[in-house]
Amino acid sequence: MLNIIVELSKYVMILMITMYTFTCFSIFGFQDPDKKKGMLRNQNVLMFMIHIIAFLVMYLETNDIRLLAFYLMQVVLFGATILLYTLIYPKVSRLVINNMCMLLCIGMIMLTRLDYASAVKQFVIAAGAIAISLVVPVVIRKFKRFSEWRNFYAIVGIISLAAVIVVGRVSGGAMLGFTVAGINIQPSELVKIVFVFFVASSFKLSLEFRNIVVTTALAAFHVLILVVSKDLGAALIIFVVYLVMLYVATRQPLYILAGLGAGSAASVVAYHLFNHVRVRVLAWKDPFAAYDNGGYQVAQSLFAIGTGSWFGMGLFQGAPETIPVAVSDFIFSAIAEEMGLIFALCMILVCVSCYVMFLNIAMQLHTMFYKLVALGLGTCYIFQVFLNVGGVTKFIPSTGVTLPLVSYGGSSLLSTIIMFGIIQGLYILREDEEEDLERRKKERLRAERGAKAAPKKRTAAGTVQKRPQRSKTAGKAPGQEKTRQKQRVR
Repeated sequence: MLNIIVELSKYVMILMITMYTFTCFSIFGFQDPDKKKGMLRNQNVLMFMIHIIAFLVMYLETNDIRLLAFYLMQVVLFGATILLYTLIYPKVSRLVINNMCMLLCIGMIMLTRLDYASAVKQFVIAAGAIAISLVVPVVIRKFKRFSEWRNFYAIVGIISLAAVIVVGRVSGGAMLGFTVAGINIQPSELVKIVFVFFVASSFKLSLEFRNIVVTTALAAFHVLILVVSKDLGAALIIFVVYLVMLYVATRQPLYILAGLGAGSAASVVAYHLFNHVRVRVLAWKDPFAAYDNGGYQVAQSLFAIGTGSWFGMGLFQGAPETIPVAVSDFIFSAIAEEMGLIFALCMILVCVSCYVMFLNIAMQLHTMFYKLVALGLGTCYIFQVFLNVGGVTKFIPSTGVTLPLVSYGGSSLLSTIIMFGIIQGLYILREDEEEDLERRKKERLRAERGAKAAPKKRTAAGTVQKRPQRSKTAGKAPGQEKTRQKQRVR
């Protein structure tokens, strides 16, 4: 009986996430606000249905009463997130909230399946990050001087990355972060946000060639520090984000060509300088030939994806624990094995719909600084998704980055949720701008109508009133009039 429930559950969850994903894109074609609200509420229902089915199956498989309590805590968190955002910020983008909660939900399901202790830590970090993100939109909306802090952003970014080289610890061949009071901190995750603000404020200040050279030099210094600490995944993200923001700000293809040439040359140099880069490239070229020399991770990932096929093995029916670092870097493979490749592809499309929404917000913002911030954060998010999924599917060499909102990782989760909070703030700014433009338009039309009606006053019959002519004798004394008549007679 249990096997039947597990088998049916995976098809039901695939159907529900397919419906959810379809709604993510079809909602853009509707203009009726009531229709959109109904579709967004349906997304919430689908998410909570997937959530309860997955935890019910896991409870039946393990008989662990802790899962039921943990499930209820997650329901409270997701429900509170949706409710508080919509109550505090009526103009907020519900689609972005729904997608954030859906990705968190998928991550919590798979982390609970793989490692309950890691799932609990992830839950605590997510709750704290969401609490912080609730403050971010109002800060973005009220504080108007973020574009003036270019030097501050550059100093904070460089010092934070340099601190890793001094006191960082090596993990997986790279210095990624350090530990404070038992908490592992990875500064590069938060520096991505600071870097986007630095580039946007610099380009808002000036687009002259001299300023572009200075900005490029500081951006290259960020990348160089990450390369020295061997955090090549973060270095690649910052490099690509800078190129995209540079092109959008200047519209000069020559800068893109020069950047791609410099990036290609740097990749060749990194291949010859760093041994772990050569290992990852060899594992990418043929993971099975290099199975005992770095190809084990990618090979196990491909085995898991192939085993799961389109519909998956079902929760607790596969062997995702054989995948190295399945809770973080290779969580996509674990999802594909047990929940199916269709489910995993729908999850990627949910990420893409987030990026589409980010671009939509960026294109409709009128302030150059905020436009570049929205574009930079969106590019940072979707490129990290590409690096993670591309690495575990052998499309590109593995870079060791996490899948945002899904993989286990405190710094990554915190930075991504703050990123979503900033996007919400920019979305509210866009709504404010639209309301302000509409108000000015109405005032201008009202003023034009008043100007047209002012020169002429018409009677009820539609005829123009004539000014009565003044009598020649009006306003003169009777004596004066008689004297003039006598003078005329004489």
